[in-house]
Amino acid sequence: MSDLDRLRDWLKTYPGAEQLAQMNVDYTDALPGQFGVFPSGLVEISRRRDIVGDTTVQNQYNFAIYIVFPKSPGDDAGALINADWVMDFQKWVQEQSITGKAPTFGNYSVRTETMSAQNGALYEADGEGLAMYMVQLSAAFTNYYEGSNG
Repeated sequence: MSDLDRLRDWLKTYPGAEQLAQMNVDYTDALPGQFGVFPSGLVEISRRRDIVGDTTVQNQYNFAIYIVFPKSPGDDAGALINADWVMDFQKWVQEQSITGKAPTFGNYSVRTETMSAQNGALYEADGEGLAMYMVQLSAAFTNYYEGSNG
């Protein structure tokens, strides 16, 4: 199973996921209940090689999560429900990371891996009664390569 598959399976365990009709990769339809995961790839944060040639690499995956909810123009009650969902989702990601329930991606020091969700905000709203919210999701992890003298 790929890292992206494991991430998607985990996201579906969020208690508010029942409001989502479908989870896509790299796109979201303009329909309520759509959820899109947009991976932006792997970022190498640091690389350390020790005297015997073993290498430890700090990595990070970054994702943009887009969620489409109904929201009529000027509908404060609907906006509050949507914003509460986004904020609760971010707290859930934090709790999952702290309690070790979030997926891990490295091969070394799994206890130090972190998953975080931040900057949740209204991304776009239209006059048709739809609003798209965006959350930045990051996974920090470590990979260890023994005898990598390259």
